[in-house]
Amino acid sequence: MRQRPVGTVTRGTTNPNRLRRVDRWLAGPQAWRLRRPGPPPVVVDLGYGASPVTAVELHDRLRRVRPDVEVVGIEIEPERVALGQALARDGLSFALGGFEVPLPRGGQATVVRAFNVLRQYDESQVAEAWATVQDRLTPDGLLVDGTCDELGRRSTWVAVDRHGPLSLTLSWRLRGLHTPSDVAERLPKALIHRNVAGEAVHGWLSALDRSWSHAAHHGSFGRRQRFLATVQALRDEGWPVLDGPSRWRLGEVTVAWDAVAPAA
Repeated sequence: MRQRPVGTVTRGTTNPNRLRRVDRWLAGPQAWRLRRPGPPPVVVDLGYGASPVTAVELHDRLRRVRPDVEVVGIEIEPERVALGQALARDGLSFALGGFEVPLPRGGQATVVRAFNVLRQYDESQVAEAWATVQDRLTPDGLLVDGTCDELGRRSTWVAVDRHGPLSLTLSWRLRGLHTPSDVAERLPKALIHRNVAGEAVHGWLSALDRSWSHAAHHGSFGRRQRFLATVQALRDEGWPVLDGPSRWRLGEVTVAWDAVAPAA
């Protein structure tokens, strides 16, 4: 008997190019996971929504890193799966399922990208959803649980391996950026309700705003230079920033999970 998909149907709204920021990160700092010797890596677009466009784009972007990558779009709604199957091609397929990540022959995923999925769940359900997906990862696999706005101009995600969360990444379109903490409304479900005084993620966003304000004089050279100065100052203060200027220039910064983890 086929297992019933684990999860609930989401609203399913999406747009072309909406997930370009996280895809750029997967094809950049995380590309080593795809390039490891062995059989083709499997990357899952979990809960891709009413349109399969994000799965198609993911396949296009990742096959530049690993030409034989296998991308599987998984949806809990049969009608959405049928729409995806019409666009299936070599290296891109679609399947019915949920957080149990059903793959042929019980296969494991190198990456599971779940964007704007858990946002519609209760915070108390996050740990169980993560654990269910973690069981379906390869030993060096990664779950990417994230949220973004409708056009993908503000995006955040938590990287979770088989042992637990590793980091939080924030990504902005620098043009038009007012204050970094504007991204707070797009924090992943594990953190969005924790942006209050006394919580670590609130401290991180407050530090970003403060440093951004102090770096205002760099704005005469452009917002990119101002953002570079902002993040460098935070690193100098001791914040565990895990990436470097090549990522900051893209309007992206990753910090260790311990620095933003919710209070017990």
